[in-house]
Amino acid sequence: METLQKICLVFTIIGAIVWGLIGLFDFNLVSYIFGEGSMFSRIIYTIVGICGLINIGILFNHIEK
Repeated sequence: METLQKICLVFTIIGAIVWGLIGLFDFNLVSYIFGEGSMFSRIIYTIVGICGLINIGILFNHIEK
């Protein structure tokens, strides 16, 4: 499980960087690399979203302990 958590953390960090670029510079790195609204862009966004949900679960596991 620790490997999955680390992978999810990396994807969540990537997502945070992308959102930071959007907020600061109005530049969407994912759309720039894979194309606006492409299937690959949607897959990347979905993976980042799932990883964020997994990280929420990890947060609550640490709070309970």
